[in-house]
Amino acid sequence: MNVAILSSIAWRTPPRKYGPWEQVASTIAEGLIANGIEVTLFATGDSLTNGNLESICERPYAEDHELDPKVWECLHISHLMEKADQFDIIHNHFDFLPLTYSRLIKTPMVTTIHGFSSPRIIPVYKKYNDSSAYISISNADRHPDLNYHRTIYHGINLNSFTFYGEKENYLLYFGRIHPDKGAHVAIEIAKNAGCKLKIAGLIQDMEYFDAQIKPHIDDDKVVYVGIQRHYCTPYFLMSLSALV
Repeated sequence: MNVAILSSIAWRTPPRKYGPWEQVASTIAEGLIANGIEVTLFATGDSLTNGNLESICERPYAEDHELDPKVWECLHISHLMEKADQFDIIHNHFDFLPLTYSRLIKTPMVTTIHGFSSPRIIPVYKKYNDSSAYISISNADRHPDLNYHRTIYHGINLNSFTFYGEKENYLLYFGRIHPDKGAHVAIEIAKNAGCKLKIAGLIQDMEYFDAQIKPHIDDDKVVYVGIQRHYCTPYFLMSLSALV
């Protein structure tokens, strides 16, 4: 079997630090390769894979602001679609835009929906509801108007993390610093509980960070550690997902 994995080009695959879609795409690609499946990864030119790498955009546009994201996303997606007949299946990790090609190619496409940036993108998913296979990342993350093939939770490469059976005495916020993610709520919870809080993640909304997060950072009870890709152990990740 010959599989094409379509990753995002916002960040490198796998990401140097932040890049959740790119990390999942990489983990799946390398897992398939390790099991003897031929995989071609469509990602940025600086991406790393043990399979075949196809790229049209040499650098991530989130790291090179001279690149127009819309232009390079169109070039990136069309680069795969023009080669679609070379593959048995396409696994799309690049949101809704690739769906608009799905009825123009013969190769079946599976789309992992990593979330909804806005309700305004739902019409695209609804249009291809009956002709595409959708995978949800959790049962809670499903949209009621869409048909899903199944839920597949994100896996991790255990070799990339060090497991510690005993945790230190603090709470952890791990994710983008953005109003939608609720870092300010984590701070409120930690203060009410009398617990130390460590915040790790990309600052995506600087105005929000400056107004609602930064004033609480004292490097004692509330600590911001920045973007550290391997900061969290699986123990912490599982504990956090259980709380959410």
